[in-house]
This record gives sequence, C-alpha cells and structure tokens, in this order.
Amino acid sequence: MRLILLATTHRVAPGLLAWRAWSVLRDSRVLTAAEGHPQLPFLREAGVAVEVVEPDARAVVDAALREDVVWLAAPDGDAEFAARVGELVVGGPGEGLEVEIVHGSYDLPGARLLDVVAVMERLRHDCPWDRKQTHQSLIPYLVEETYETADAVASGDFTALREELGDVLMQVAFHAVVAAERGEDGFTIDDVAEGIVDKLVRRHPHVFGEVDVSGAAEVEVNWDAIKKAEKGERGLLEGVPFSQPALLEAAQLVRRARKGGVPEELFADYADRAGPAEDAERELRAWSTRFRAKVEEWERQSRG
Repeated sequence: MRLILLATTHRVAPGLLAWRAWSVLRDSRVLTAAEGHPQLPFLREAGVAVEVVEPDARAVVDAALREDVVWLAAPDGDAEFAARVGELVVGGPGEGLEVEIVHGSYDLPGARLLDVVAVMERLRHDCPWDRKQTHQSLIPYLVEETYETADAVASGDFTALREELGDVLMQVAFHAVVAAERGEDGFTIDDVAEGIVDKLVRRHPHVFGEVDVSGAAEVEVNWDAIKKAEKGERGLLEGVPFSQPALLEAAQLVRRARKGGVPEELFADYADRAGPAEDAERELRAWSTRFRAKVEEWERQSRG
C-alpha cells in the first residue's frame, strides 16, 4: 500500500497536470483537506472522486495501510501535514508504509512574476496609500529605486542588487495596475510584457531570424537601423529625457551627437563648460558626503 502526496502549483492553470499525476489520481483513493482547492472542479469533471476530510495525518496513514491513497495537498503545500506523516512512518505506527511525493505541476521560470501581479492588485485595492497613487506621484520612487539599483551594482553587493531589482519590478507592476484602471486607453502588465518581447525579437534578427553578425558592434548597428526603420526619421536627440539630472542629460546629448556624426566644432561650447560642470558635480558630491557624515553623527548622538 502507498500514500502519495500530490503537490501542485497555483501558478499553473488548474487541470493541467502531469501524466503521472493523472495516473495515480485515477488509480487511488483521493483525499484533501482543501475544500476550495482549485483542482477539484477539474478532477471531478474528469471523473476523479475527491473526499474532503480533516487534515488528520494518523487517519490518512491508517487508510493508506489498507489501500493506495493520494493526498491532494493544498496550494500552500500542507507542510505541517507532510511533516506529521513523516513522523508516523519513521519509527511510528505507519512504519513500513511507502510514501511518495508526486509533483502534478511545476513552476516555470518567471512563474513568481504572477505573484507580483497578484500582490500589487491586492495592495491597489485594499491599501489606502497604494490606492491613491498616480503615475505622477510614483515617479520619485521609480527614480529613487533606479539609483539605488545602480548603487548596488557599483558596490558589488549582489544581495542588495536582488532586493533593489525587486523594488524596480514593483514600480513597473504598480504603474501597470494604475494604467489598467484607465479603461480603453489603458494597458496591463501583459501589454507591457508583450511590447518588450516583440521589440526584443524584432531587434535581434541574428537570434530570432536568419541574419548573421560578426560581433557586438554589428549588433548595435543593426539595432539602430531597425529602430530607425520602426520610428521613421527622427532627430538625433529626440527621446533624450529632459527630466534627468542636467549632467546626465548633457552626457547623453553628447553621446548621441557623437554617434550621429555631428561636426566636432559643435562640441566646442560643451568642452568649454565641461570642466566647470564636472567641478559642480564634484562639489555637490563632496557636500553630500559631508552632509551624510553630519547626519550620521547626529543620529549616533541622538541614540547615545
């Protein structure tokens, strides 16, 4: 006799189970403690009888000593129930019972992104602060999280990088939830994902098509050519954001212009001002460093 612990993931549509799972479900007595288990309607539609019982590990083990039993675990995995079963079959009254874990469905790479979407929708609905946010009010947070991500990369702290990337991802999901509420002129997180996937496929014909490239430089040339074909004739500096810090804006403008073959004499005024601008950046950075130190010292004294 066997006790089969059947695990499924809520990130895969109910009813989509591995053949091994369907096989044991059809050949065994099926028990679960999750009355609202998302798999139940589909199992019953397929003719699989499922009994909803109390999560009494001793009673389930006793039943499995008489006949093959499948325990359909709740979406959260029923970890405490499984641990109790382990205690009963190792040196307990169920010793000798064959216990097998069968995974009816598995998370695919990226499946946890579904949790991000679900949590963000819940926050937008139930949290007063999240509910009142707009695209405009969220901008400072998106900028802040982006800079914090850059700091994590610069520091080489990969634990921090993982966290900061999560914060950036949350901002993307947040904006998508807000946009979805606009109705016909809005968009969803799926629209965002569809757009970037389509763009990446179009602009990487050497990966998804039959174009050959000699190296990274040619990839960049092809990208620019495809982008130009998609968007039509645009100014060299079109799309450089005005909202970024002035020093970053200047650097991006110069980079775009040099890449576009702008005559060198047009950079003369920039060259004249580059020194003072860089000095201003250094001075402001030095002030920030001093200010950080002052605040940290004040905090230490306040706690003292």
